[in-house]
Amino acid sequence: MLDRTLNLHLEPPIFGRADAAPCGWAVSTGLVGYAQAVAAMEARAAAIAEGRAGELVWLLEHPPLYTAGISAKAADLLDPTRFPVFPSARGGQYTYHGPGQRVAYAMLDLTARHRDVRALVAALEAWVIGALDRFNVDGEIREGRVGVWVARKDPPREDKIAAIGVKLRKWVSFHGISLNVEPDLSHFSGIVPCGQTEHGVTSLVDLGLPVTMDEADAALKASFAEVFGPVVEAEALI
Repeated sequence: MLDRTLNLHLEPPIFGRADAAPCGWAVSTGLVGYAQAVAAMEARAAAIAEGRAGELVWLLEHPPLYTAGISAKAADLLDPTRFPVFPSARGGQYTYHGPGQRVAYAMLDLTARHRDVRALVAALEAWVIGALDRFNVDGEIREGRVGVWVARKDPPREDKIAAIGVKLRKWVSFHGISLNVEPDLSHFSGIVPCGQTEHGVTSLVDLGLPVTMDEADAALKASFAEVFGPVVEAEALI
């Protein structure tokens, strides 16, 4: 069970750098292949660890695919021929990526911030929750379930709107979050998302909010500044 240790009552940024240096913020247009994105992300994370590059949050969309985290169970891949399946070094189980879903890869130097993996995960959750709040959506966390959830009333249930999965190497994070803006939710039916059989998935548009990707990006950017500190425009890795 995850122990959320982030103190959300601190003055923002609550997971900021000691030197207050801005984090790079980059957005790729079009669909970015998963293998190419991971290679670019890992190379950047290594450069950050070696002091050759600065931190970067990289926003993109992938073509339809499934990824299997380090805890993935073979039985949770319900339709192995539907989309390409990629093994992933991130934590967690199976998840889906595709058009209409905003993926944000967060390459952050925890040595300059806070060397605490649980606090990082809590900060990532706070980032998503803050972005959702800008659309009057109450994102919630649940013990034993990593990610961000939305309570539905008709019928009563909880649906996942954002997934979180990170990996650290030399105290630099990579992978990150995925927020469902307007993906094809039927694509999730080929897996048991994150091993959760009792809960569904949703998106901002599914909740009745005609949010564009640009609007979602603006909300993510503003919330990131509150949680992690200032950003500066940067070049996308691909």
